[in-house]
Amino acid sequence: MKSTNQLKRFARPLATAMALAGLAAIGLSGCEQAVGKVTEVGGGAAPVTVATVLEKSIAETQEFSGRLEAVEHVDIRSRVGGFIIAVNFKPGSEVKKGDVLFVIDPRPFQAEMSRAEAAANSARAKADLAKLELARAERLLADKAIAQREVDEKASGLKELDANARAAQASFDAAKLNLSYTQVHSPINGRVSKAEVTTGNLIDGAVVLTSVVSSNPIYASFDGDEDTYLRVGRVAQKGQPVTVKIGLANESGFPHEGKLEFVDNRLDSATGSVRMRATLDNADNTLVPGLFARIQLGGNNAAPSKAALISERAIGTD
Repeated sequence: MKSTNQLKRFARPLATAMALAGLAAIGLSGCEQAVGKVTEVGGGAAPVTVATVLEKSIAETQEFSGRLEAVEHVDIRSRVGGFIIAVNFKPGSEVKKGDVLFVIDPRPFQAEMSRAEAAANSARAKADLAKLELARAERLLADKAIAQREVDEKASGLKELDANARAAQASFDAAKLNLSYTQVHSPINGRVSKAEVTTGNLIDGAVVLTSVVSSNPIYASFDGDEDTYLRVGRVAQKGQPVTVKIGLANESGFPHEGKLEFVDNRLDSATGSVRMRATLDNADNTLVPGLFARIQLGGNNAAPSKAALISERAIGTD
C-alpha cells in the first residue's frame, strides 16, 4: 500500500515535466517560424522611385507676385453744381469716351446763358454804332466841319464800347460752357463703377459721382529684387523688349504675355526691391485691375545656357 502511494507521487512530477517540455518545444517551433518570416521580409530590397537627370538648354526666368492696375483711372466729378436729374449708365458696364453719365438740371444755366447772350448782343450793337459815328466824324473832319477833339472823343468811346462788347461775349461763352457742363461725360473708354450719387441729390464740384477705369491695355506691377534689376533694368531702360508672362490665381502656368514697360530709377534701401511694371494686352477683358498676379520675368535676351534638370518634387524647401 505504501509502495503504491509512492509511485503516484513520482508519476505526477514526471507528467508535469513532460507537459512543460512539450510546451517548450511548441514555443521554440513558433519562434523559429516567426524568425523565418522576419528574415524573409527584411531580406528583400526596399522599392524606390528614380528619375533621370536631364541636361537641356534653358532661358533664365524669375517669378514674383504682383497686382494688376488700370492704365487710366478717373474719378468723375461735376464742374458745376446743381440737382442730378438723370443717371445714364448701368453700374459695372463698359462706357465710351464722350458718353453722358449724369445730367444736372440745365434750366438755371440756360437762363444765365440767355441773359449773357442778350448782354453781349447789346454791347456789340453799341460798339457798332460808335464805329459808324467815328467814320462819320472823320468825314466831317476832312471837310473841316468839326474839330479834331470830337473825332478823338468818338475814337476813345469806340474803344471802350468794343472792350465792353468783348467782355460781354466772354461772359456769354462762359455761361454757354457752364450749360454744357450740366452733362457729365466719360473722359475715357473703360468700365464704370456704381453711381455714388443718385437722381435728385444736390451736388457740387467736390462730390465724386463715380469712377471709370480703362481695361485695355492693363498694367502688372511688382517689386523685383536687386539681382533682377541688375539683370534686366538697364535693358528695359534702353527700350529693348523684356518678356513678362502673367498667370492669375485660378490659372496654371503663365498664359498671358506682355512686355516690361517701366523700371523705377532707384532701389528701396529698406526692402532691397525696385518697382517694376509690365504692359499686357487685355482685349478679352480677362484681366481686371486689382487682381493678384503671378509674374514670370524673362531674361535679357541672352542665349540659352545648358543646365542639369531634376524633378521639382525631389527638392525640399524650408
